Amino acid sequence: MHRFKRTLAAVALTTTVVAGTAGWAAAHREAAVTGPPPGTAAWRADHSLHRTLPDPATASPAEVARFFAGLPQDVRRRLADRHPMVVGNLDGAPPALRYAANRRALAAERAERLRRAADTSLPEYERADARALADRYEELLAPGRQILAFDPRGRGQLAEVYGDLAAARRTAVVVPGSDIDLSSFDRRTDPYGTPAGMARSLRAEMTRRSPGTPTAVIAWAGYTTPVGIGPDAATGRLAEAGAPRLDRFLAGVAAAGAAAPAVFCHSYGSVVCGLAAHAIGRGEATDLVVLGSPGVRAGSAAGLHTTARVWAVRRNADDWIGNVPNVELFGLGHGTDPTSAAFGARPVSSTGAHGHTGYLAPGTESLRHCAEIALGVFGAVR
Repeated sequence: MHRFKRTLAAVALTTTVVAGTAGWAAAHREAAVTGPPPGTAAWRADHSLHRTLPDPATASPAEVARFFAGLPQDVRRRLADRHPMVVGNLDGAPPALRYAANRRALAAERAERLRRAADTSLPEYERADARALADRYEELLAPGRQILAFDPRGRGQLAEVYGDLAAARRTAVVVPGSDIDLSSFDRRTDPYGTPAGMARSLRAEMTRRSPGTPTAVIAWAGYTTPVGIGPDAATGRLAEAGAPRLDRFLAGVAAAGAAAPAVFCHSYGSVVCGLAAHAIGRGEATDLVVLGSPGVRAGSAAGLHTTARVWAVRRNADDWIGNVPNVELFGLGHGTDPTSAAFGARPVSSTGAHGHTGYLAPGTESLRHCAEIALGVFGAVR
């Protein structure tokens, strides 16, 4: 009877979403950014080294890592200077080289936006948008920022490292959910609902709990997220496009020699992680932790087919995600509730957390336990 009621709820949800958007055909759908980064054609045509450069679309991160390992430092820098957008997004390339390449790519994009902002032949709204983007790029160029990935296509994608990734003995990756892009990556409002805010908070707690342990946390917004609550958020289409990108990113982190991370997946990001869980099971991550999850497109933790430890942070009472039916019907919904006993994940207390974006806020048990998981200190997790 309980399952029947949940199915009826899913049917009602389907009807509501379709009716409320005047049908799937009229509903707004985000165009998923996929494929190799901008500048790939020029990279492929570059024969300055008298050898074929690794194809960003087909070379594995391990092959990319071996390629750069065989190059002198000055040659690496020349490639980064000549092809900043490719090197900055090339999973498996040395992180420090990617930081430098992305600074160059951001500077070039900023210069182009300033040029457009000054172009009086353009409509004022286009000039205003250009000025806003130039300001955003200037923020990302602030001294000390370590941008590991930058792709301006679509709404923009970004990854940033907090800490010394090369020296870290304990690492983590934060995968965010809906409404995250270049502009909202580190917004000041609702900071713990952003990948940057969650990553900073998690690393600060890791440092507080184990001050002698070198740590690094990566905020990864490397896929096209849904906007609002609608068909994109209710289906797996964008997650299916994002999962291979997360898979490749984690493989690149491993190939670059960083310690295997614990992966923290918030909201719709847990759907992405669920679809990429097989990669996490290849040793590219130690733990998979879901927070505020609508489901992970699997009926159980075992169904994720991962050797990583699977954890589910308990939903707090005022998290609206609890109102979403945990079913999958006609492609709508994301399946079993990961916090249910039937799913089989290791439960994590969230005492002190409030709302959908409060799980990694300072002072919460969920933040403390997530830091313990990232540090590999499991005995204190309850």
